[in-house]
Amino acid sequence: MKEKHIMRATGIFISFLLALLISGLPSFAGEQEHRTSPGVASMNFTAPDSTAQSSQPDPKLKEKLNKFRLFLNAEIKRWEVPGIGVGIIKDGKIIFAEGFGYRNAEKKLLVTPNTIFAIGSASKAFTTMDLGILVEEGRIDWDKPVRTYFPEFKLKDEIATERMTVRDLVCHRSGLPRHDALWYGSSIGRKDLISRLRYLDFSADVRTTFQYNNLMYITAGYIVGHVTDSSWEEFTRKRIFGPLGMTNSNFSVVDSQKSDDYSLPYIKKDNAVVEVPFRNIDTVGPAGSINSCVNDMLKWVRFHVDKGKVGETQIISEAGQKEMYTPAMFLREPILSVQPDGQSEMSYGLGWFLETYRGHKLVHHGGAIDGFFFLNGFLPGDGLGVVILSNLSGTPLVQISMGYILDMMLDLKPVWEKLSQERFEKAKKDLEKAGEEKKKKEEARVQGTKPSHALEAYAGIYENPAYGKIPIALKDNLLTGIFNSIEFNLEQWHYDLFKAADTKSKSSDVDGLEVTFLTNAKGDIDRFSIPLEATVAPILFTKKAPEEMKDPKFLSQFAGGYEVMGMVITIFLKGNALFASIPGQPTIELVPYKGAEFILKGLEAYSLKFVLEQGRVTEVVVSQPGGTFRGKKKTG
Repeated sequence: MKEKHIMRATGIFISFLLALLISGLPSFAGEQEHRTSPGVASMNFTAPDSTAQSSQPDPKLKEKLNKFRLFLNAEIKRWEVPGIGVGIIKDGKIIFAEGFGYRNAEKKLLVTPNTIFAIGSASKAFTTMDLGILVEEGRIDWDKPVRTYFPEFKLKDEIATERMTVRDLVCHRSGLPRHDALWYGSSIGRKDLISRLRYLDFSADVRTTFQYNNLMYITAGYIVGHVTDSSWEEFTRKRIFGPLGMTNSNFSVVDSQKSDDYSLPYIKKDNAVVEVPFRNIDTVGPAGSINSCVNDMLKWVRFHVDKGKVGETQIISEAGQKEMYTPAMFLREPILSVQPDGQSEMSYGLGWFLETYRGHKLVHHGGAIDGFFFLNGFLPGDGLGVVILSNLSGTPLVQISMGYILDMMLDLKPVWEKLSQERFEKAKKDLEKAGEEKKKKEEARVQGTKPSHALEAYAGIYENPAYGKIPIALKDNLLTGIFNSIEFNLEQWHYDLFKAADTKSKSSDVDGLEVTFLTNAKGDIDRFSIPLEATVAPILFTKKAPEEMKDPKFLSQFAGGYEVMGMVITIFLKGNALFASIPGQPTIELVPYKGAEFILKGLEAYSLKFVLEQGRVTEVVVSQPGGTFRGKKKTG
């Protein structure tokens, strides 16, 4: 799940997103209707569904759809989208299910209604449907505390920990901002990821502010698996994919790439469309790892339009389904709005955005992960549903296409051809503005500065209890690092502020990330800060002592008695840690610092540095605010 608006991690290695790959020509039933100019292909297939369009379609509708095809082919070219899949359902019948352009631009492999794309954050509605089913079975209550079902759940705010309900998790009112850098590119397990929530800073009180949060959905999905003694994937497959017949959908880009019909991911970088690597986000599956196709997503949307039924089977009651479309939080700023003027009174239900489209209630959700952008929505009062899958991150074409379709199907005055041109011109101006902002930052750079220390002093392993470890190394006179799976270089900007540059992934937002190194009272580089989440203070990573300093064999050499200022300080080893016994003082642990130097735990201004001569410990140097004292080793 790169979602600049829906899945955006603040300033860090994030550009969100999901994936699939390519292997051979697709197999399908249907015939090619027409092809446009080179580089843009349009395919028309009969949807493999018993409710597909009749053999005698409405002539007016056929004319409308042909105009839409012409419009979309032109817009694909304008917005430089490699491929897109579009589906429309009206009154229970699929009236449109087609692919346009390429799922693999290099090999000219066409998009079909069965081509698999990532749907990113639109996966959230599947998670809330899981919960809704469990609510109706009496196994979960929307408004009971999360700890009722998951006792290990813990946040930094103890009151929030106790108050947080299941409903709070899935309507983005937890009080926690996104903190997406915690999971993006990470391979840690789902439960371990959730265990780190207790270290994250809040930016608002519970239930006061809408703050989109993928981590809360990961927690919600974990609860689904925990309550059912299975997993989110297993429950969703059994209770939703199975009954709906979504046989071409999966939960991992690894599975997508086993298909013979899947799309490659693309982004626009430096004014060119480029292929990017797939982003595996299995760990955060409940928030955005589903991959699907036009035909399967039409089944999902029809299920909602049909009020929770599949054929004659009621999967969830109409009342239970309506709960998900009931506003739970008001948004101060619209997200992925489909309004012609870009302004809308928008709210969020349970896994769905809610707004009014030109007088018609619209329920929708988008999704993005590296190289893909998806949007699906439906008008409950009009029996109309739309799905749009694309393989270009952040393309406005998904909203433009949905808006065009809604106008077309509702017989409203068409506005989107003109709006597309206006938005295209605005996009060019925004690009120019971004260049100007970049130039201003360059002008603000203090020229002629150098780092306060030699570069090797910045190397080491830095750690934050929530975000994990970032190793910084010096290679060929250049600082390099790895955060989760993302490799980057650090180039000095000015003083001790460095900027990161991604070395591999073309879709990461690491470029320009500011890393500020800090010194302690000893004058050593001992930490750095990164603004990973804009709504809280920069995240602090502390330099860890070398691992060998935790080795009992290394530590045992320092054990013994040292005479300092007429008293004996006894150093002893207990487990994997050294302790100091000082006359008249409680025993205190020695925390490894560097070399043979240790800090007194909880007293950062006090340290013990052992002196070695010819491989033997001969004395200790005690440093404290009042001075420095030396003591010879007497025993041990």
